[in-house]
Amino acid sequence: MQGAIARFCVVVAAAILNHPLLFPDNSTEPAVLEQEDDLLLRMREYQERLEAEQERLEKELSAEALDAGVYGNFTWYFWSTFSLVIFFIIEVCRQEASHVGCQGSHAPSEEEEESWFGVGGASGRGLVLEKGVLRSFCETCFHGPTHESRKLREFVEGFADDLLEALRSVGDREADMEVEDFVGVGSVFESWGVCRPFTCDLIVPFALPEPYGYQFKLWCGPSSDLTPDLWQGCGQIRLARLGEDSTSCLCGCTDLGEDMLCLVHARKDPPKEYDPCLEELLCSKGTTYLAKDQVMKWFQISVTRAWGRISHKYEFELTFRNLDFPGALKIRFRSGKVVLLNLTPVVQLEDTDAYFISHFPKDGESSSDTHWHLSFCVYERNLLKVLAKSLPESSCHLQCLQVASFLHKKQSSLTGRCALTNYHLKTALLHLLLAKPPSAWVPQNLDQRFKDLLGFLQKSVQEKRLSHIIIGNSSVPAEIGVPDIFQVAEPVNLFRPLVLQRQLYSGMVQHVQEMVRNAPVLIQEYTPHIPNGDVLHGPNSDDSRSVVHRRRMDCNLRVQ
Repeated sequence: MQGAIARFCVVVAAAILNHPLLFPDNSTEPAVLEQEDDLLLRMREYQERLEAEQERLEKELSAEALDAGVYGNFTWYFWSTFSLVIFFIIEVCRQEASHVGCQGSHAPSEEEEESWFGVGGASGRGLVLEKGVLRSFCETCFHGPTHESRKLREFVEGFADDLLEALRSVGDREADMEVEDFVGVGSVFESWGVCRPFTCDLIVPFALPEPYGYQFKLWCGPSSDLTPDLWQGCGQIRLARLGEDSTSCLCGCTDLGEDMLCLVHARKDPPKEYDPCLEELLCSKGTTYLAKDQVMKWFQISVTRAWGRISHKYEFELTFRNLDFPGALKIRFRSGKVVLLNLTPVVQLEDTDAYFISHFPKDGESSSDTHWHLSFCVYERNLLKVLAKSLPESSCHLQCLQVASFLHKKQSSLTGRCALTNYHLKTALLHLLLAKPPSAWVPQNLDQRFKDLLGFLQKSVQEKRLSHIIIGNSSVPAEIGVPDIFQVAEPVNLFRPLVLQRQLYSGMVQHVQEMVRNAPVLIQEYTPHIPNGDVLHGPNSDDSRSVVHRRRMDCNLRVQ
C-alpha cells in the first residue's frame, strides 16, 4: 500500500512539473496568463475528484479480506491506469493552452494594444529630428513632384473633358443617363500629392433622363428607418417618376384651376409604370433602389465605348487597372510613364455639394448594395482653401501632410498595406488647422507641427476615434455652406468600422507605430547632403545650387 501511494506521488509530481502553467512557453505567455485562473480551477477540480476516488477505493480494499499478492497486482494495474489518465488530462490542458496562445498572437488584448502607445512605443510628439533636416527634405524632395502635378492636372482635365463628351455622344439620350461635368478632388487637386505614380481623382455626377428623378433617404433624416449605428454616413437612392411624390411638383400641392395645365405632367393622367430597362440597368433586383454594382457596370461599359471612339487621337494606352472598381483607369505612355486616373460616378444630393459615391475605400464593410456612402470631398476641399487664406505666407500645413503621406506609403511598401488611408491623414490635419491659431503654422514651425500631426494621429488610433471633419462639427466656418442637417447630426467616427474588425485594427495600430518609429531614418535617408556632411537647407546659395539640382533629381527618382 505504501509503495502504491509513493508511486502515485511520483506521478503527481511529474505532472505538476510538466504542467504548462509552471513553465509556460514564451511565445504563448500572454495568452496563457489570460487563461491561468480557468486552468488552475479546472486542475483543482480534477485533483479533488481523484483524491476522493482514491480514498473511496482504499476504504473498499481495506474492508475486504484479500490475498496480499492479489491485492498488490490489483493496485499495480490501478495505479498504472490512473497514471495514464493523469498524463491524458495534462496533455489536453497543454493543447488548450497552445490553442489559446495561437489565437492571442493574432488578436492582441486591449492591454497589449494600450502598451504599444506607452513608454515602450514611439511617440509622434517625442520624435527627434536634426534641425533643418525636415525642411531640407521638403524643399528638395517635394518641389519637383508638386510642380509636375500641376502639369499633370491640366492634362487630366483636358482628357477627362474629351472622354466624357464622347461618353455623352455614344449614349441614348432617350433612355440613358445624363453625364454632367466632372469635379476634381483628392491630393493632386488639393496641391499636396507627391507620391508617384500620381493618382487623379475625378467624381462624375450623373442624372436620370426625364421624367425620372431621385428620392433620397439619409441615415440622419427625420423619417429615416436606417440604423444610425450601422449606416453612419450612408443613404439610399430611390428611382422615382416626377409627379409620383406630391411635393416634387407645384401641381401636386397647388390648385391650378380647370383652365390651367402643368407643363411637366397632367395630374389626371394615370400613373405610368417604370421603364423596365432603366430599372434593370441601375436598380437592385426587385426594387427601385439604385445599386452601386449596377451603376458601376453601366459606367464601365459607357467608358469603354467612349474610349473606343476617341482612342485614335491619343498616343497612349488606356486600361482598367481594377475590375472591382471599373472607374480606375491606367494611362501608360510610350515612354513608360504611368498616370492613374479614378473616374467615379456619383449622385448629387439635391442642390448641395454632397455626393453619394458608388465606390468608397470602406465599401468592404457594407453588405448592402443599395446603401451609398455620402462624400463631402468638395466641402473638405473648400474648407482647406478657406483655412489657407488665414494662414501665414508659405505656411507649413501642406508640407506636414506631404511628409505624413510619404511616410505612410513607404511604410506600406515595407510592411504591407493596412486600413490607414491618406484620407485619415488629411482629416487629422484639418482637425489641427481648426484647433490651432493661424500663427502656429509659420514655416519655422514645420518640425513641431509635423510632430503634432503624428501625435494627433496616434492619439486618435489609441482612442479608436477619428471624427468626420464635416458631419456634426460646429467648428467648421459658416462660409463653407454645410447644410444644417449635417451640422446638427451626430459626429461620425471614421475608425468605427475598423474597431469592429479587430485584426484590421491591430494591423493599423502596428502600422502607425512602425511609421512613427521609422520616420527619422526615412527622412534622413531621403534628405540630400553635401560632400562635407552638412544638410542642404535649400538652393539659395550659389555655391550649392548645382549640387542641389543633382540631389533633387536623384531624390525625385527615389520618391517614386
